[in-house]
Amino acid sequence: HEGDEMDVLFQSIPKNRCTTVQFAIAVPTVIDRIVQEATRMCIEPLYEPLFHQNSHGFRPRRSCHTAIEQAKCYLAQGYGIVVDLDLKDFFNRVNHQRLSAKLAERVSDKRVLVLIGRMLKAKVVMPTGVVIDTEQGVPQGGPLSPLLSNICLDELDRELERRGHRFVRYADDCNIYVRSERAGHRVMESVSRFLKERMRLEVNEQKSAVARPEERHFVGFRLRFDSQKNDVEVALSQRSLRRLRDKVVELTPRNFGNSIDRCIKGINVYLKGWLGFFGICTGGVERDLRATDAHIRRRLRAIQLKQWKRKRTIARNLIARGKAHRKVMDELYGKKSRLWALSHTAVVDNALNNRYWLQRGLRPLYVMWSELKQAEVAPIQMVLELE
Repeated sequence: HEGDEMDVLFQSIPKNRCTTVQFAIAVPTVIDRIVQEATRMCIEPLYEPLFHQNSHGFRPRRSCHTAIEQAKCYLAQGYGIVVDLDLKDFFNRVNHQRLSAKLAERVSDKRVLVLIGRMLKAKVVMPTGVVIDTEQGVPQGGPLSPLLSNICLDELDRELERRGHRFVRYADDCNIYVRSERAGHRVMESVSRFLKERMRLEVNEQKSAVARPEERHFVGFRLRFDSQKNDVEVALSQRSLRRLRDKVVELTPRNFGNSIDRCIKGINVYLKGWLGFFGICTGGVERDLRATDAHIRRRLRAIQLKQWKRKRTIARNLIARGKAHRKVMDELYGKKSRLWALSHTAVVDNALNNRYWLQRGLRPLYVMWSELKQAEVAPIQMVLELE
């Protein structure tokens, strides 16, 4: 990043470089992305060692899982009330002057500072073609914006540490753990005042609250301390569960225009990836996983009935699977039921049961989660046996 190479980076972004916007997230052009990534690689080593250990968002070797593990430690220590802080339009309200001053503390090359300034002030082209000047905020969607947001919010981390708070921050979501609701409201008021007066940021009052962890959503999870087991349970938040159900509906449309085996393959691929993130959930999630599996099987049964089309074809296939002729006819012709209602009748449930879908290749979510937990426990059991 010195000499001619820095000059190339500096000249590659014109002063009037524009970016497009989609769903309120700036989408940089290809040249912008290359230059932002090169800039990030240059300045990240300067800041990464200085960031607070309680910051987990968009950092090497840190993730949502490390944030949850740290939050579990605070709950186990008896801090059972969370001050859930959500910053209102954080990426759109970052003050450029304050951010530039913080960058100047560590970055000595003025050309890099000017380059970052151009990125921050890059004009935005709306889908309608309107060009908007950027006077404040960090454009989302680029490789550099997560690092700039952490540089800006490191001041908050240091202030919380100075006050002796136990907190976990992931990007602009910050959870502070205290022992009582009274202390939580006091912390909420003082930290909100600090953010507004010192950092020129505002707390989103609608999304922020003082409550028990099981009532709040943090990086897709809910935490609950089980006094009987003396352990912290990790469960799905209602938002994550709702998104899972919505994705299942998207993957299993009633008018699926391909083979049902291809539909099952798509479900398996998605559930495997979903479990890679949400697999850290503990035993309290069993009921939700079993309910999701049942919902998937019912939607697959509805697709199968739809592909069989006529009722006489449905009847012939159900009878071929050992169902009584009279019961099949009573269900199909005795009632004027839609396919969705038929998919959960006793005859269809028994004919297209769990074993049928296992033979077709469907991998139940609960089974995959159980296997994952057994794989985690196996090394511990081996160590205990050796001892």
